[in-house]
Amino acid sequence: MARRLLDAGHEVLVWNRTPEKMSPLIDRGATRAETPAEAAERAEAVITMVSDPEALRAVTEGPDGVAAGARNSVTVIEMSTVGPAAVSRLASVLPAGTGLLDAPVLGSLAEAESGSLKIFVGGPVQIVDQWTPLLSALGTPMSVGPLGSGAAAKLVANLTLLGVLGLLGEAMALARGLGLSRDTAFDVLATTPLAAQAERRRPAIESGEYPARFSLSLAHKDANLIADAATAAGIDLRLSRAARDWLADAEQGAWGDRDYAAILAWILGTGAPPPSPS
Repeated sequence: MARRLLDAGHEVLVWNRTPEKMSPLIDRGATRAETPAEAAERAEAVITMVSDPEALRAVTEGPDGVAAGARNSVTVIEMSTVGPAAVSRLASVLPAGTGLLDAPVLGSLAEAESGSLKIFVGGPVQIVDQWTPLLSALGTPMSVGPLGSGAAAKLVANLTLLGVLGLLGEAMALARGLGLSRDTAFDVLATTPLAAQAERRRPAIESGEYPARFSLSLAHKDANLIADAATAAGIDLRLSRAARDWLADAEQGAWGDRDYAAILAWILGTGAPPPSPS
């Protein structure tokens, strides 16, 4: 995402909790910030993209955090998948007058590299309009409502992704258990609402290779965020619990660093686990 902004001609300051990850961006023309606070002091817009709510607190709060360096003229654009509660907390720690959008993305490495992410943007219309050109360098922004709506929309989208993967894995396991060949199972699935996902995932299922794009541990984190949000809203999501259980079991089985789609291999119990990403 930072490379996309550099390629679009923006001046980019970068900071990362793992300093060596900044080096390729510095080589491409980015400027190193020593702390998130320094980045916020020097920028017009601050984009946060981290793994979970705890990481967001670590980079936005405290004497070196984004909030400490934010000025009235800066807008913070929170693009991580952290849930509405984390966005609300971030809003509470930023100085009065600081702009804030929540804009999590749908997509992984390939979409980030190509600038084809789907971006769910929550926040005041005026601020959304102001920063839509910047976000358009990263993908397709979709305004979904007031602050917090982006985080909510991302949980809705991720619920469908995790649920479909779990259902596909179970459908393949049932077909095998009832004696259908793999080819026949895929022919049957091609006639169902799972057709597109079955076609997309077939090469991985057949080869047992799941290239690392988005880790299973992060997918489990997202499933937990969905569960927390549903509990807070008083909503019973039974299928979501089942998908989360599959992810929890796989992570406990030391598959957390594998791609989240490897949950299919876990459900199918296909023997040797896919190779860990190098």
